Order: sequence, then C-alpha cells, then structure tokens
Amino acid sequence: MKTSDMIRQLCEQMNISVSELARRIGQSPQNFGKKLKRETITLEELKAIAEVMDVKFEQTFILSDGKEIKIGSE
Repeated sequence: MKTSDMIRQLCEQMNISVSELARRIGQSPQNFGKKLKRETITLEELKAIAEVMDVKFEQTFILSDGKEIKIGSE
C-alpha cells in the first residue's frame, strides 16, 4: 500500500477530508494534494499527521537477529 493510500484511508476512518488534514498540518490543500500524487510525503509530515490525528505512527527496520530500529510518534 502506498503512503498516499494510507493517508487517504486514515482520513476516511477518522471522518475528515484530505483538505482538512492538510490545513491541520499547516499546508494548503493544493500543495498537500500534489505531494500525495507524487508520493513525496516526508517523515516529518507523517509525524505531524499522527500528532494532529491523535494516532500512533511507527516506522521500523527489523534486523535479521530480531532487533528493531524504530522511528515513531505517540
């Protein structure tokens, strides 16, 4: 699943529009829409989305020995 699809699904689940999400993270709906189309959402933007939506976000590398390197927000 693409990042843009995940964001759209999150918006749908949380009953807000993608345009409203853009405004909540301080971006214009037009600019944010272009980023979704190009798949150029940054890690910082994903963290901001999680914060304004009050959800947890994790990005993890899992090494062959089972150790994890996580980037996330709570």
